[in-house]
Amino acid sequence: MAAHARAALCIAIATTACAPASEAEARPSGRATRAIEHAMVLTQLPVTDTTAGGAQTPGGTVGSLCKEGSRLIILQPDGTPRLLSEGFHSASDPDVSFDGTRLLFAGKKKASDRWAIFEMNVDGSNEHKVTQGPSDCCSPCYQSTLYTIVEPRPWYQVTFVSSTPGVVNECGFGTLTNLYSCKLDGTGVRQITFNLSSDADPFLMPDGRLVFPSWQRARLNGGTDGRIGLFGVNLDGADYAAFSTEEGRRIKQMPCVTPKGLVVFVEADDVPPQGEGGVPWHGGGSLGSVTILRPLHSYRPVTRQDQGVFHSPSPLPDGHILVSRLSNGSEGTYGLGILDPENGRFDPLFDDPQWHDIQAKVICPRPEPDGRSSVVTEEDPNGKLYCLSVYTNNLRKSELPRGSVKRLRVLEGIPVRGESGAGSADRHGIPAVAQRRVLGEVPLAADGSFNIEVPANTPIELQILDDQGMALRSCGWIWAKNHEPRGCIGCHEDGELAPENVLAQALTRPSVKLTLPPERRRTVDFRRDVMPILGARCARCHAEWDSPVRLTPDLATASPEGRPSRFNRSYESLLDGADQGYGRHVHAGSARTSPLIWSLYGCNTSRPWDGLTADPAPARMPPDGSPALTDDEKRTFVQWIDLGALWDGIPTPAPAPTPKGGGGR
Repeated sequence: MAAHARAALCIAIATTACAPASEAEARPSGRATRAIEHAMVLTQLPVTDTTAGGAQTPGGTVGSLCKEGSRLIILQPDGTPRLLSEGFHSASDPDVSFDGTRLLFAGKKKASDRWAIFEMNVDGSNEHKVTQGPSDCCSPCYQSTLYTIVEPRPWYQVTFVSSTPGVVNECGFGTLTNLYSCKLDGTGVRQITFNLSSDADPFLMPDGRLVFPSWQRARLNGGTDGRIGLFGVNLDGADYAAFSTEEGRRIKQMPCVTPKGLVVFVEADDVPPQGEGGVPWHGGGSLGSVTILRPLHSYRPVTRQDQGVFHSPSPLPDGHILVSRLSNGSEGTYGLGILDPENGRFDPLFDDPQWHDIQAKVICPRPEPDGRSSVVTEEDPNGKLYCLSVYTNNLRKSELPRGSVKRLRVLEGIPVRGESGAGSADRHGIPAVAQRRVLGEVPLAADGSFNIEVPANTPIELQILDDQGMALRSCGWIWAKNHEPRGCIGCHEDGELAPENVLAQALTRPSVKLTLPPERRRTVDFRRDVMPILGARCARCHAEWDSPVRLTPDLATASPEGRPSRFNRSYESLLDGADQGYGRHVHAGSARTSPLIWSLYGCNTSRPWDGLTADPAPARMPPDGSPALTDDEKRTFVQWIDLGALWDGIPTPAPAPTPKGGGGR
């Protein structure tokens, strides 16, 4: 994928910082085309230099909506606008309280400030800062009540998106962002999601859960930059599950839920040549929808591509939605209108030609979503993950018959540290991916179930293995909260189907503890594990891998700058082409589809669902007459690829800073 296409996946509205040049320019211009029933709050984004791209957002990733030079205005019932964010360098992302009297928003007083979450009354009074700390915070929304059996009464919280300073998403395209929460006074900051590819844009559903876009599997399992689907999670980070992923277009973002139970979102595909039908610089797209009752199987498009590009839908009390539309390509500005999601009809309402008018929210009371209970117990450092049967899945029974899965491998993901850009890469030019450490392997029960205990609040990847230790399927990043028992029906199964009414065998036994301390978690990397095998086994036929230097333990653990250049070349050769997707010999994260593994095993090891079963295997290595690799040596290659095919899998242990609230933790 080209750099401009990868950068467009950041889906961020980005502009040059643009403070008003004069008091006259600061006053809102324009007027609504008709009177409206309720006042509205919306974000205005300056038009200046918007075509330049260049994400200047906290996170710069999927759905990041904090924008330099933006401001908030109130569109009054008579159609006249009024500036609301006076005194702010930038302000955006408004959300209205359930009683219609207060606003949350993201803002910064000075250009040099970090983005933070603020709250004020809808008339602009009683403004105060909610979040404090080293991280940029944006996209806030009010939560309904949260309660536990040990607390005397329920409490309210705020959800927001925060970046992690010094940590990029696993593609390196922008700063890592996840969902966080805190109380309304800024205390009790808690991280909700732990996706290493980035999450954003939370919206509170009527049942009290959050729906949000999540960037899934950035480099692995397909060689593309993944897809952005909608996922749901409880207010405390528990019960994370797919909401709407595979149906519709590849990128879904900015979800909202109407009073009639329709989830409307902006959707787009990747940027194709000439940018037709792809994600533009501002992150807009067509509108799609699913029903809240059957989100996995009710997708339908709401608008056509010839109707324009849409942005930031928001529900109205009567089931219509407020939404911004750019109807004249990149030459016009976003204007606000009202859309009927049943037939796609759009009625223009307000368009200031000097600004992009986006993120409109009606200011009126609305039903408060259900409160949620929480089992999260901070004192417990671990959580549990269990599966009823990996054979309950979205494959044909003949493709993964019972007995074909032998073990479960559990991997810990390590965030990528570095500078964000249009696709960061290591010093070999290979795209960055999150490092992985092995928490452990466990045998499956005879019925395909497992039951494990893992460190809480840790990105986890599950891989089911065949009898050769090769990953058959892998999940995206999941986690368990402190003391949470998180379960699934099967492996990539249909989440709308009920499981069989049987007791899984693994649940009749205590959970297998995979809670080794970090220093004891194993890694498999090229520098330490694969390079000695190449030197000892492959140098006879591959002269460029031969070395007059004996492979001593000191050499195997030398710094990358001190390694022999021939092994640098061998690593780059194996992953040649990885910057455009799959490598020519190695498919990072998928040993079974890698031609190198086919050569080592002398057969095509891909599975029917990979679509590669007709491809012939390369010539066997080593060739006949040469000493064959041992089973352990072959498994080293398999594990190295399944763990991401990294040069050096030993992570830096320094922890990332956590956003802080105004009153401390």
